[in-house]
Amino acid sequence: MRWFEEGRTYQWVVEEYRRKYGIETVPSLWGDFRRRRGLQRRTIRNDELIPWLLKDEHRWLFPIQMLRAEARRRSGKHLRDDERDKLDAWLKRLARANAVLHYDPDTEEGRFYVPRREGIDTDVIRVPERKTTTRPAAD
Repeated sequence: MRWFEEGRTYQWVVEEYRRKYGIETVPSLWGDFRRRRGLQRRTIRNDELIPWLLKDEHRWLFPIQMLRAEARRRSGKHLRDDERDKLDAWLKRLARANAVLHYDPDTEEGRFYVPRREGIDTDVIRVPERKTTTRPAAD
């Protein structure tokens, strides 16, 4: 429980458990442990900011990482200083360009910055006609 309270990653716990006890575990075991104990999720699922089913090759694009960071900030989670600085700079660039993020899984790039539509684009993304994410927003 202390490792969870310290914010250790599942991978860190796997490695530490192996080193300390000589027992092999996997990250999903620790995710199940967290859920059974009623502990808060490690990741924030915000399908308002990431309403799309992302292709594997697009999951770690910089703008998607920034949307995850913004989701953590909006939920009151702590951001590392470097993560907060990158997010703030990215949001300022969007504001200066009067743009929002658009995602198109059928393209190689996946993401595009498009002009903000006044009165329609009210957040940092171009909201799709329907959400395609299959990930639940909560347990």
